[in-house]
This record gives sequence, structure tokens and C-alpha cells, in this order.
Amino acid sequence: MNSLSSEFSGQVAPAAAAGLLLGESAAMQAVYRLIERVGPTEAGVLLTGESGSGKELAAQSIHACSERRHGPFVAINCGAIPAGLIEAELFGYEKGSFAGAACAHAGAFERAQGGTLLLDQVTEMPLDMQTRLLRVLETKKFYRVGASTELPCDVRVIASTNRCPLQAVQSGLLREDLLYRLAAFPVALPPLRSRGEDVQLLAEHFLAELNAERRTQKRLSALARMTLKQHGWPGNVRELKNCIERAFILGDSVIELAPLISGAAEGGHNGDRGDRLSIRVGSRIYDMERSLIEATLDYFKGNKRRAATALGCSLKTLYNKLNGYSQSQECANS
Repeated sequence: MNSLSSEFSGQVAPAAAAGLLLGESAAMQAVYRLIERVGPTEAGVLLTGESGSGKELAAQSIHACSERRHGPFVAINCGAIPAGLIEAELFGYEKGSFAGAACAHAGAFERAQGGTLLLDQVTEMPLDMQTRLLRVLETKKFYRVGASTELPCDVRVIASTNRCPLQAVQSGLLREDLLYRLAAFPVALPPLRSRGEDVQLLAEHFLAELNAERRTQKRLSALARMTLKQHGWPGNVRELKNCIERAFILGDSVIELAPLISGAAEGGHNGDRGDRLSIRVGSRIYDMERSLIEATLDYFKGNKRRAATALGCSLKTLYNKLNGYSQSQECANS
């Protein structure tokens, strides 16, 4: 992994680990060092971080610097598979094992033999399947649905989640014993808003890819560069990439970003200014509530009693909310 911790001398850096991760901030350098350490081992890895922060790319980077790099890399989103189908998707099934099973099917574990399996959004997996997954991790064997013969499991499992794992356990979403099995080596991906000049680096990288693909020479305007620095990027790298692509399509030789980002010129995390707060459509209720509470505290200069009155809640409730946010941040940094 010689590109993970290389210096980029002001150029648009090559992505780390075979063109996957990109960034030269201190936060990302710390991630690269962790990947370099754990990659060559067989240790289970739990990747945490906000949606769009690059967890799947980090998993691919771990695979790329492992002894399994010549084997397959398989990723499945546990939250996107209906509960009734997840067992068949993970472990496969035999012909005729259920209605519609017209032929045998190899599941994710079977397809990943000799390689790496990423269980994305593992906290969304049903609890009964978590029990079976734990057994597979412990015995290194599994059954296809409808089969009577066990198959060997030569797979390295990496899991990821955008939740705080400890809170997921406390909420009953994740088995505690499975957490400890998966999190032998935890790696937290930093949000884009904490990565400094990586925002500009990533934007230039995405723009260069589009220019090469379309054979153009478009560039960011001075205002666009300022917008990059001021926006909070709640959608992280995914939001940035989509924003650059939209601007590229709409722009001519010089492209702008400000019209595409609500509240970008004010520089708020969700587009906030003074006594106004703009919430992005599709934001999680937890994130919207936290943004409102934090913005209200800022407006009243940290006076919690006045903030609680304005929010229509008790002072005790406000303190409980703030303590919860603090614990969530500690989990993300652990």
C-alpha cells in the first residue's frame, strides 16, 4: 500500500490502495495507517462513519492490501435486503428449497470464498440472522437454505455501520456478542467536514475524472472554490461527488456550485444563518433534531435554560439530549 501515506506535493493525489481512498488530511492519514496495519491480517474489522464517508472504499482498501487481494470482494447491504430473503442472500439455497427456487444459488459467503465479504449496515440485519451469522463466524461453516451438508467458510468478514455500535447494542438492534466478534479492529471514517483541504482535493479529482471521460477542460470558479470550503457537506464524499457531477453537467468552461447547495454561502452544516435553519430533505430525524438543538444553543449563546424554553422542552430533557450527542461522538472517535 505504498500510496496510502504518500505525500502528494500539491498535486491531485492518486487514491489510496489501488485508486480507492483519497485525502491527505491528518484524519485520513490516521485511517491509512490503521488500514496498513490491519490489512495484511485476518482480523475482523468494523468500519463506522456517517453515510457517504467512504466505508465501502475503506473495506476495498483493506482487501487490496491483504493476502486475499487476488480473491473476490463481495459487498451486500444488510438494510436493503428484505428480512425474509436475507438468509438466502447470505448463505444461498438449493433448488426447490422454497417456492421460486428454480435452481441452486450461491450466497454471498459462497461467492466470497477465498476473499473478503463486506456486510454493510450490519446493524440493520434481523436479530435471528445475527445469531446465525455469529455461529458461521465461530465455526467457519454454513448451510445453504434447504441443504443438509455444511460448506466451508474461507472468508474474511468486514462489517460497517453508520450508527454508533454501542448505541445499537443498547437499542437492541445489534447483539453484543456479535459486536465484539466483528469489532476486533474498529476503524472510524471521519466526516468530510472535518477533513480540511481534502474537500478541494476530492473536488478536483472528481472534476478531472469527468473531464477525462468527456474530453473537456472545465474548471471550478473562484466562487466555487470558496463554496467548497464553506459548505458543511452533511452527505460527505457522496454528496460532494454528486454536486460536482451536477455542476459539470450544468456548467460551461467554468462551473459554479453555489446555486446547487442550499445555504452554502452561509457555511452552515445544514444551511443556517442567524435565527434561521435550513434542513436538507431526506435528513434523518435524529440529525434534524440535533441540528435544531445545537443551532438554538448557538443562537442563545450557550444559555441552556433559554434554549430549552425556546425548544419547548424541560431543561432536564435538553441535558439528556446533549449527553446523548456527546456519547455518540465518543463512540465515533473510539
